[in-house]
Amino acid sequence: MKRLFDIVASLVGLIVFAPIMLIIAAIVKVTSPGPILFSQKRLTKAMREFSIYKFRSMVSNELREKNTVQIKGSSSEITPIGKFMRKTKLDELPQFWNILKGDMSFIGPRPELPRRLKYYNERQKEIFSVRSGISSPASIVFSDEEYLMNQVKDPEKFYIEQIMPYKIELNLYYIEHQSFFYDIWLIIATLLKIVNKVKNEDVVKDKMLLSEKDEMVKKIGVEY
Repeated sequence: MKRLFDIVASLVGLIVFAPIMLIIAAIVKVTSPGPILFSQKRLTKAMREFSIYKFRSMVSNELREKNTVQIKGSSSEITPIGKFMRKTKLDELPQFWNILKGDMSFIGPRPELPRRLKYYNERQKEIFSVRSGISSPASIVFSDEEYLMNQVKDPEKFYIEQIMPYKIELNLYYIEHQSFFYDIWLIIATLLKIVNKVKNEDVVKDKMLLSEKDEMVKKIGVEY
């Protein structure tokens, strides 16, 4: 049922959002030199490597590929239109194609960078038992990720040591509780989160798991 929903919804999405995607493509093209789309190798179900697509939000694909560390949301590498797209998630629209192809789902752990697989233990690799997705509980809980990155001196260290392990736990929580109707709610919650109309407690019922984020935030500016 989930795969059937992904196929139908992604196909409808490509058709319905085609005019908006054409407008975004034109704006990206005329506001900064470089290709319209950004592609990057990521990992999905069974740790299979695939190319993820986004609208380019940085000054160039070449520069982004060379940047092997986590960047701040305030980085000068991000274009003005890129900042808007990243905030509203419009840069993710080309991933409807990834979903239609079967690389991704609407809901699932965000596809991981191959270079970060070395930080995973065997238990954490269980997140690769499902297709990666555009959104997930981890994406919703960390909708403020770029803001957090702006508060630390070493965003790569902070991400690897604090955010990534916590996101993995949230992804494991999703896998344990996944259902078709939970997926539908997470799609709705993702849209509501953009306009701050949903709380983290509405998507993750484990209060102890959510409380870990408060402890993580306390370390900002102290250890990082």
